[in-house]
Formats: sequence, C-alpha cells, structure tokens
Amino acid sequence: MDLRVAAYAVITDDDGRVLLARWTEGRRAAWTMPGGGLEPGEDPEDAVRREVDEETGYAVRVGELLGIHSRVIPAGRRTHHADAPLHTLRIVYAADIIGGSLRFEENGSTDMAGWFTLDEVANLQRVKLVDIALRMGGVL
Repeated sequence: MDLRVAAYAVITDDDGRVLLARWTEGRRAAWTMPGGGLEPGEDPEDAVRREVDEETGYAVRVGELLGIHSRVIPAGRRTHHADAPLHTLRIVYAADIIGGSLRFEENGSTDMAGWFTLDEVANLQRVKLVDIALRMGGVL
C-alpha cells in the first residue's frame, strides 16, 4: 500500500468566502482545499505554507490544527491506475492570509484558485475533502 501525507488550509475572508484551488489531476477537474503533499522531511506547517503560495499566490500564517482525515483509495479507483491501494493522511489547518495576491499556479496540479461563498461551494464540482475540511473548521 502506498502512503501520501498532505497538509491543507481552511482560509476564509471577512465576507465569509472560502479560498479553493481547482485540482486538475483527477478523473475530472474539481475544486479542493489549497494544499498538497509533503516533501520528504518537510514539516506539515511548512508544506501548507508552500502549497498555498504555489496554488494561490498568498502567503499565510498557519493557525490551529483542525484535524486529520484518513482515507484508503482502492487500487482500481486511483487516478493513475496504480497496482496498490493509496492511504492518504490529510492534515488540515486553519490559516490566515498575511501577504501576496491571488494568482494561478502554472504547470502544477491546480490551474486556478478563487474565493467562493458557501452557496457557491455547494454548486461546485468538488472533492469530498472540501466538505470534510470546512466541517473541521466550523465553516459548514
């Protein structure tokens, strides 16, 4: 079984909107929380800062650990047709923007980012992690 550890951020603005990134490596493009996989030896808080910057252009201050979500994806359901299941551990933090400006990632796993109201989120094609993370953060 393969293992992937990733760190994600729940980021909201003063208008109650949520920052999401559009993931393009799945079976279809879908919105997700900004964040991603840890590099070997990387601290999860460093990883979430790096990933949010790469995917959205924003610098963040990492806040409270909201939770850890564990999921096993069977081999046949994995995007890249792997022979083994994938165990994903998703570390979710609250975060606040401290600098930067919205921009889109180039040549990465996401192609755009944006701010969405909860009503808009409800109508987006999104991965399950969005609802899980927003519940952890008390946003849903």
